[in-house]
Amino acid sequence: METLSNRLISWASILDEKTIEQARTASTMPFIYPHLALMPDAHLGLGATVGSVIPTLGAIIPAAVGVDIGCGMIAVKTQFTRPQLTGALRELREQIERAIPLSAGRYNRTVVATAEPRVAQLEELAEAAGFDPASYAGNWRLQLGTLGSGNHFIEVSLDEHDDVWLFLHSGSRGVGNKIAQKHIRVAQQVAKKYWIDLPHADLAYLVEGTPEFDRYIAELRWAQHFALLNREEMMDRVMRQMSEWIGTPVIEEERINCHHNFTESEVHFGKRVWLSRKGAIKADSGRPGIIPGSMGTASYIVEGLGNPVALNSSPHGAGREYSRSAARKTFTHEQLREAMVGIEFRDTDAFIDEIPQAYKPIDRVMLDAADLVSVKHTLRQIVNVKGD
Repeated sequence: METLSNRLISWASILDEKTIEQARTASTMPFIYPHLALMPDAHLGLGATVGSVIPTLGAIIPAAVGVDIGCGMIAVKTQFTRPQLTGALRELREQIERAIPLSAGRYNRTVVATAEPRVAQLEELAEAAGFDPASYAGNWRLQLGTLGSGNHFIEVSLDEHDDVWLFLHSGSRGVGNKIAQKHIRVAQQVAKKYWIDLPHADLAYLVEGTPEFDRYIAELRWAQHFALLNREEMMDRVMRQMSEWIGTPVIEEERINCHHNFTESEVHFGKRVWLSRKGAIKADSGRPGIIPGSMGTASYIVEGLGNPVALNSSPHGAGREYSRSAARKTFTHEQLREAMVGIEFRDTDAFIDEIPQAYKPIDRVMLDAADLVSVKHTLRQIVNVKGD
């Protein structure tokens, strides 16, 4: 832990100057209380740093939540062990790829049976919140149970005992993105209307008690729940495909589903704040969580230590060291193949920007997080599924 200012505390041992400056700028906003916490995976983001925990009094910065509202992880421990995986892993990967639409803009053709009750639940929540998600995306129902692209993935992994885990990363898809983009614009319009001087346009905020704030919170909560149900829907399909491939129904021994781009009302240092975790997970004492590595590196099942200075938070992953464009200029398809030796994956240069070397070393991140979480399981992937 390092105190960078009286309003900025960092757990990151790898941190470039641009990221520090961005976080320092955000920490100067007058409603930050008591301080902004930078997680070990912190890196440059839109407006607010990815890997930051931002407590605010009476206001929220929509860009500090991020454009993939509710993005997060789900993991299921199965009853299987490595010796039981006797079939061709390529076949398993392809079955998963057929069951779940991958990549940006890829959606379901119909609302399948497992998705129907989840869609109904979201329809009820939207009605209670007083808005129509179709005003953002007419096909939002077909987006439920789809992965997306970028760093979103599905994996079959083994823990330190060779137990098999199913594991995936995704968020609120196109509908959540459009909700986020709209409210970032609204916050900027409010700042312009009232001549609010901002250090950066993406630090525009909404004030508690205003109609704009209330509308954002209502739609934000809906999008967060969409993201959680989206992961559940995909996990149901992954479990079904695993069951068909191995010839035995999956028995779910443990399940963890956690956001890492979200806002909640919490009490810290004696005051109720809006706590925005942009690339961070909730890490109350004893709370289970998931910290994935990059494509080709270890991931971790963890338990929170409830560090109050870190605002009961921990990192959400490895954190980028290279931007996507920089990674494509720096690394090659052959280097990607070398990094993925022993892992069944779709061998394409579309994933060069996701090469493990583009990220901070996950072991270094976990070392930095030693006073934030304890490690319960270390997972190594044997199958990786991604969208282009």
